[in-house]
Amino acid sequence: MTTPPNRPLTLRDVSDASGVSEMTVSRVLRNRGDVSDATRQKVLQAAKRLGYVPNKIAGALASQRVNLVAVIIPSMSNMVFPEVMTAISRTLEDSGLQPVVGITDYLPEKEEKVLYEMLSWRPSGVIIAGLEHSDASRAMLKASGIPVVEIMDVDGQPIDTMVGISHRKAGRMMGEAIIEAGYKRIAFLGTKMPLDHRARKRFEGFTQALAKAGIEIADQEFYSGGSALLKGREMTEAVLRRTPDLDFIYFSNDMIGAGGLLYLLEKGIDVPGQVGLAGFNGVELLQGLPKRLATMDACRLEIGQKAAEIILRRSSETETPTDPRKIEMTPMISPGDTLKR
Repeated sequence: MTTPPNRPLTLRDVSDASGVSEMTVSRVLRNRGDVSDATRQKVLQAAKRLGYVPNKIAGALASQRVNLVAVIIPSMSNMVFPEVMTAISRTLEDSGLQPVVGITDYLPEKEEKVLYEMLSWRPSGVIIAGLEHSDASRAMLKASGIPVVEIMDVDGQPIDTMVGISHRKAGRMMGEAIIEAGYKRIAFLGTKMPLDHRARKRFEGFTQALAKAGIEIADQEFYSGGSALLKGREMTEAVLRRTPDLDFIYFSNDMIGAGGLLYLLEKGIDVPGQVGLAGFNGVELLQGLPKRLATMDACRLEIGQKAAEIILRRSSETETPTDPRKIEMTPMISPGDTLKR
């Protein structure tokens, strides 16, 4: 069946798709026990396929939306997302809309659960990190009937609107800057690969730039968790033990890059003369390091502000939305003290 755009799904839609009555659909979705297992599975499968989410707003409020904006991000321990949240909160603070946060830990199945729960309260909009979602999450977002803004990335097709940077382009830009500085024996150290799709895309863009210059990645190392500073130290030590002639290390984020920098300085290695370093994100907290890490601004504040502005505008619009589907920011490289100029 085809659902009209911007119309939330109803029990009737699930009833039509599953071939059972609306009353039975209601009993299944309220987890009543007086329904056969076969019928229950038929209803649940139809609801998941359609992206149907029950409405938890009761009675007279059932046709209304609450003044909440669901903000779904992978982590709050990563320094990136608190800045995005700050920009969203500041933009919404005088509007009557209140952001509520859900954390996915980069796990698609957890994103499904968070999204299901948040959409059941009928928020006024959704801001969600990334473009890669499970089929169930994508179905729920498409069927929600509310503004959806996917943030941080523009390398893909949005469900509704996307605001971010091209991570493939960011990786290529950094690769080109490293090559231009004369480095040739280059390693990549990354975190949460492949679950962090944006880091993966930067790696793809980075290796494309190197390949174009006839250079292959000399070594690489990935990790999935733990203290970023400590892991940065450990990975840097490991990769230099394996490949001692490295002259540059590109880190997927500034925090592990800072750990690598501290390790090299502790060992008396000349940075950037003997080994150059670069990270990603432009984390302000790291400005107190002995040397300024080369990095790239991910436009976090601008992305959060623009996403919140779109939700504000769209939640009050009664006509067809006029915002472009893709809003791309341009990151800038800061060479710091760890990239030869």
